[in-house]
Amino acid sequence: MAMLCLREDAGKSWEKNSKAEFLRLCKNQMYSQKGNFESIEEKDLKRALYELCWLGVRGQLKVDAVVTTIIDVAAERPDVLSLIADLFGVLDVELSCTEEAADRERFLSLVTACQALIPDFVLKERLEADTLENLGLVQSKALFQQKYVKMKTKLYYKQQKFNLLREESEGYSKLVTELNQDFPDTTSHSTILQNIKSLIGCFNLDPNRVLDIVLESFECRPDRLGMFIPLLKEYTADEETICHILGFKFHFYQQTQDSITPDSLYNVAALLIAHRLVALEMLYPHLSPPNSEIIEKYKADILEAKQSRRKPVPATLTEKSSATEDNGKEDEKEKMEQTSHNQKFGLCEALIKIGNWQNAKTLMKSLPPFTAVAHKPLASCLCQLISYVIEPIYSKFCGLPSAVAQRRVKPSSFSSGTVQAFTFEDLPTLVFPLLQELGPHLVCDTVLLVKVNRIAKAYMTSSESVDDTADIFAGFLTVYDEVLLPCLSLLPGNCGISEEIWGFVKLLHYEHRYRLYGQWKNESYLHHARLIRARAEILDRSKYIMKRLSKENVKPLGRQIGKLSHSAPGIVFEYILSQIQSYDNFIGPVVDSLKFLTSLSYDVLAFCIIEALANPEKERLKTDDTNISNWLQSLASFAGSTMKKYTIDLGGLLHYIANQLKANKSYDLYVLREVIQKMAGIEVSEEITSDQLLAMSGGELLRQEGGCFTQIRNTKKSSSRLMDSFTEHHLAIPLCLLMAQQRFGIIFQSGSHQTDTRHTKLIGRLYDQCQDTLVQFISFLSLQLSASELTKVLPDICELMVTYHVQPDVAFGLWRVVFSTSIGAKFDDLRKMDKKDKQLNSQSVKIQRYIDAVEHVMNPVMELVRPINPLKIWDDIGLQFYLTFWSLAIYDIEVPIAAYEKQIQVHKTQQNAMEESKEIAQSKKKKEKERSTALMDKLEVERKQQEEHVKLVMARLKNEKESWFLLKSSKHSTITAILQMCLFPRCCFTAIDAIYCAKFIYIMHNLKTPNFSSLICYDRIFTDITYTMTSCTENEAHRYGRFLCAVLENLMLWHSDKSIYDKECADYPGFVTVFRSPSSHQNAVADHLDYENYRHVVHKWHYSLTRVSVNCLESGDYTQIRNMLIVLTKILPHYPRVSKLGTALERRVEKVVEEEKEKRQDLFTHALVYSGQLKMSKKHWILDQNFHKKEPDTKAPVRPTGSGADGINSSSTATGEGGKMVPPKASKAEIGEVKTEKMETSPVKHSSKTRSKETMSANDELTSQPVKEETRAKEPRESNSVKFGRDSKTSDAEWRQQMLSSETRRIHTQSDQLEPRQEVKRDSHERERVKEEKRLRQVELQRDPEDGQRDKSSKAPSDKSDKGSRGHSRESDRDRDFEQLTQPVDDRVPLSRSSEGQRLRAVESAKPVEEREIKRRKIEMSASKSPAFDRSEERERDARLSGRDLKDSAGDWEKKREPSRDRQDRKRLSSGVIGHKADGEGHEPKRHKGDDGGREKVGKANGSEPREKRKDPRQSSRSKERPRPKDEEFDRVLVKEEDIVIKEKMRTKELGEGRRDKARSKFDDHKRLKEDEYMKESRARLRDDSSGKDRDLLRD
Repeated sequence: MAMLCLREDAGKSWEKNSKAEFLRLCKNQMYSQKGNFESIEEKDLKRALYELCWLGVRGQLKVDAVVTTIIDVAAERPDVLSLIADLFGVLDVELSCTEEAADRERFLSLVTACQALIPDFVLKERLEADTLENLGLVQSKALFQQKYVKMKTKLYYKQQKFNLLREESEGYSKLVTELNQDFPDTTSHSTILQNIKSLIGCFNLDPNRVLDIVLESFECRPDRLGMFIPLLKEYTADEETICHILGFKFHFYQQTQDSITPDSLYNVAALLIAHRLVALEMLYPHLSPPNSEIIEKYKADILEAKQSRRKPVPATLTEKSSATEDNGKEDEKEKMEQTSHNQKFGLCEALIKIGNWQNAKTLMKSLPPFTAVAHKPLASCLCQLISYVIEPIYSKFCGLPSAVAQRRVKPSSFSSGTVQAFTFEDLPTLVFPLLQELGPHLVCDTVLLVKVNRIAKAYMTSSESVDDTADIFAGFLTVYDEVLLPCLSLLPGNCGISEEIWGFVKLLHYEHRYRLYGQWKNESYLHHARLIRARAEILDRSKYIMKRLSKENVKPLGRQIGKLSHSAPGIVFEYILSQIQSYDNFIGPVVDSLKFLTSLSYDVLAFCIIEALANPEKERLKTDDTNISNWLQSLASFAGSTMKKYTIDLGGLLHYIANQLKANKSYDLYVLREVIQKMAGIEVSEEITSDQLLAMSGGELLRQEGGCFTQIRNTKKSSSRLMDSFTEHHLAIPLCLLMAQQRFGIIFQSGSHQTDTRHTKLIGRLYDQCQDTLVQFISFLSLQLSASELTKVLPDICELMVTYHVQPDVAFGLWRVVFSTSIGAKFDDLRKMDKKDKQLNSQSVKIQRYIDAVEHVMNPVMELVRPINPLKIWDDIGLQFYLTFWSLAIYDIEVPIAAYEKQIQVHKTQQNAMEESKEIAQSKKKKEKERSTALMDKLEVERKQQEEHVKLVMARLKNEKESWFLLKSSKHSTITAILQMCLFPRCCFTAIDAIYCAKFIYIMHNLKTPNFSSLICYDRIFTDITYTMTSCTENEAHRYGRFLCAVLENLMLWHSDKSIYDKECADYPGFVTVFRSPSSHQNAVADHLDYENYRHVVHKWHYSLTRVSVNCLESGDYTQIRNMLIVLTKILPHYPRVSKLGTALERRVEKVVEEEKEKRQDLFTHALVYSGQLKMSKKHWILDQNFHKKEPDTKAPVRPTGSGADGINSSSTATGEGGKMVPPKASKAEIGEVKTEKMETSPVKHSSKTRSKETMSANDELTSQPVKEETRAKEPRESNSVKFGRDSKTSDAEWRQQMLSSETRRIHTQSDQLEPRQEVKRDSHERERVKEEKRLRQVELQRDPEDGQRDKSSKAPSDKSDKGSRGHSRESDRDRDFEQLTQPVDDRVPLSRSSEGQRLRAVESAKPVEEREIKRRKIEMSASKSPAFDRSEERERDARLSGRDLKDSAGDWEKKREPSRDRQDRKRLSSGVIGHKADGEGHEPKRHKGDDGGREKVGKANGSEPREKRKDPRQSSRSKERPRPKDEEFDRVLVKEEDIVIKEKMRTKELGEGRRDKARSKFDDHKRLKEDEYMKESRARLRDDSSGKDRDLLRD
């Protein structure tokens, strides 16, 4: 309150309102500060009364009014009069300094009026001598002053002593005898007091010495408490006198360091304090040492414990060395001696012994925390007090048998004033404060520790539900936090105490438990010097053990770890986990060494794992921000292994993962994945082999035996424990839904609120981790929960997808087991009813019952699924098909017979090996044999059950197929909806689902499903996989590749054999095509696709895959390159199969290897691995004409005009006379879409504007194919000379001059396009240009004159030859389009008719044969000098292409080939192939493509040596190798390679000497491969040609 000040004019209205206001304020002040005499309001009250008196002295208020007001105030508070006396003294001093006589008179009148209120002795103490004389209180001022001085001298300066000479020692002896005699019970203390007084008076004894002797007697006879306490109370009422005597006694024992204060003195002092004969506050200053010294010592002890260096660990952990023990004992003895001289500790101990806890608590509070209880005798005494207090309640709830409880030793009793606890409600006031003051020093009484723990456990089990907010529960938590658990750290490895404490802790919720562990581990060791030292010692021992832990000494060191963990598990496990995070090879030994832990230690281990996972200082990602850190992976692996092997509560860990998912953090899902994998044996890996994948489609036993990388055993108990944890904490379904939502939203969650800085690779890996864990968790739930249990906890399918926004793959993955089990249960019920009637046991009835069971279960589900998608979707695909597709699994549609047989064979092999082994005992052999036999029998039974089940499912599918696809939409829309809603989502879910999707397509085709086109489906799958593949993560790319591989497996099976195709495809509705005529408006003719046309279609799909692969590999985008390499690796068994496509793909992969070698190592590794696998698969490659038959079409193709009823168009039809439609015969028909519907429901929606020419879809290509066919049919065929850039009317000289000019311009253009930084290299380019121009001129001069005549004769080919060449031209259209791919990567040129490569080929074809042969020889010789040139590989490839055995020499091979050459020569001679025109001795006869035998015979006719006798120029550099044909086709290849050589030279000069060999080696390999291909193609064409004009055209 503010200061109270009276106004100057308060006297005028005093009686009206000022007096009442003054009294009211004074009352408020008195009530507010009642009992507190040093408050601010006390000063305010004095100030108010002072101003009241001052108004009376000044005359502003009458004296009577002042006195009346004082009387009113004093009525409320009598001690106000003492304040008034003080104020009178102040006013007396102030007025003595002034000369105002009137004020002095009014003051004297005021004091006189108040004499009736204030006693005279009080006024004599406060007022001056002059004022006392004026008031008449003293007679004379001088006499009063003289008397005052004498009294002061007597009190302060005169020492009063009894004359010792007058004292008689007999009196003291009689006093001692009187006090120490055996008093009868009837003797009273008053009698003794009277005798003492008589002795004092008789023998002139000093009363103070008598009091001292009385205290000495009391000290010797504390049992006579009832006599001495009343005696002392009546002997003297002055507390100060007794306190001074006791103080002198305590000071006597402080004179020397060796003197020890006796316990009897502490006991007497404590009794006097307890009976209020002495005040603790008065005695405390007499005790030593002072508080300042105790506080300094406490701080120094804490600082020394924190900063002291840890002592070296002893050599052995089982026993300390003798020196260490001696040092420890000496230190302890020294500390005990120091504390024994502390009189405050002794007095506190004495107070506790008599049960005076309040004074003892006051004394302990005046000291630093836990300083007093660190004194062991004091702590033991306090433990005895606590034991006495809890004895009644412990006797009631100890839980001991009655016989044991009767023999239990009860604690010693205390004074009758000590209150005991009889109920739990007494604990917060009587027991918990004592325990909190005791702290961790309860270690001195382990029996009391167990008692308190059992009382706490009895409280937790006394009622079903414990209120977490109750004072008792909170008090127990505080006791465990501050007392029991820290006390455990000071015990030397007591596992029994640890288990006792676990009996209470296990009853707490995991949140309370982990809070206790956190405080114990992180906080309790900071405030106690003893705990700090214990922590350092335990940490040293932990380091000592971990340095020596290995697989060989797990057992002995595991015992030491267990012993350490009994005391301080948090410290031990924190260090162990830090080592595991750094060294993952510690996981195995550490897990094995933990088998000696207690239950409490296991629970603390789980807490430490969670704490390590939640450490904010640890980064979850590596420095590249794309991979999960190694420490997190190691910790997750350790957690999974530990949880599996030992019984540990998983509730905290599961809740932690769930909370992380709620916070949109999915890094810790790796921990859940490891825990489920280790405990349940469910593995999730994309590296699963084909055999394992096949085994996964079988029953549960087959999946366990053959579907995992390691044989999973002993997971039944651990998986049950894991499921119990999920069920107990109600986390099974919430975790599943959280993972599903996290998977869906992980792409859109940014690392910050503004921009998403996460790497695409990281997002993909997090998505894959979430996906894999989700699949693993769904598999775990399906195995552990029955269908009824899943039905109870799962929301319905509609609620999952609509309310919780779960994708169909997850929703149906959860419900699929329920559907299957429910159908099986209903089917069994129906079959039980049929068994009563024998007539209903047929197979058809059985199938019908299964169909009825399916309808009974799935019809309600169908109604739930209907609202999920719009009606337009259900028009495209039937609801029945959608539900059937998603509700079935691969187990339902296929029986892995091979996997069953393989697994049975494995067990048989094990049995045979067991029988042959001589080291195994017979009993063990018998046991293992019985186990293997039982497993084989179970596998057989399981296989039969699955076969029966698959038959029923197939019957169900046959029954449902009619209602799958209705005629409400076109087949293209249906296929789009199937891909978007069914195939693509599921094939990327799991690897087994990818196989399931491929199998289901085959089943739909095999069932002859109405309104379903297999060709359109396959075509849409392979048309353009760029967008689908680019949107996949790494693991999804693996699954998508498996899907494509499984689809290709069926396609290539049909492609391999015409009989298989005719059996499985020829007459099936899925392979129906529609042929349309552009000139006719008649209805389309539907026909089945024949075998040869199907092979063309497959070739087109392979071509599409190659085009997409090349585009993706050249894109430079990380995701496209990685996913494409993954997909290519998966489909390698079936693609590539065409050598031309494979060669192009191989070059692009090699380019990726070179580009990514120093950039992105993961892409480099992927590409390098695939490149090696691709090279190994070359032996399976075949030529283009062997893959699909290329035959000339004698009928012009007709362009399709639209889609028919089934939405399929053929790209080749034939018209007969009159424009009638004729079915094609051996024509190249490829499936395509002329005008497809808009892809509103396409799985991947893209605008056509964004597609470049390189990445246009195969759909567009197929659509444009018929247009090209029609264009070629209408336009006249051009000759090869025109094809190479030469007009048919141009003469040889003009043509050579054009080629020379164009070559000159090309070189100039290349020189002009050099960048400025390449100015230094322009001189070399100029020199090359001059050399090339000279060479071309020399070629023109050396040209054979007869070649001009041959050119003229080939200018105008006949109609027949032109007509015959249409087939080949049509076949080569795709080759011409694909020629860009088959060129080297760095030397690719445009393929227009005026292109540079065509001109060079034309120029080189004009050279004489000898010049071309010399140039070819130089090229081969330069190639042979390359360090990378490997002749062995070339010989193997040549032998493989020609069928030659590597063991044959060149001569043997020529002999073997001679008969075949003779046959070929005779055939050609008979058909007029080889001409016999001899143009002179200096010229060779006219040669045709591939006519080796002809050349040989012509040579003999001209008088030259036969072929085998002539020396091949190539033999100089490549001895003993098969000869190569010297025809114009080979020359054309050579000319093409010369073009490459020119660029190669220019490039190698720029690259330098270091890379020249590598470039040359690459060029040689490419040249030899192209040479072999062209040679084989030219020979095949010459064998099939029957027209000489065609040969002339081919030669030109």
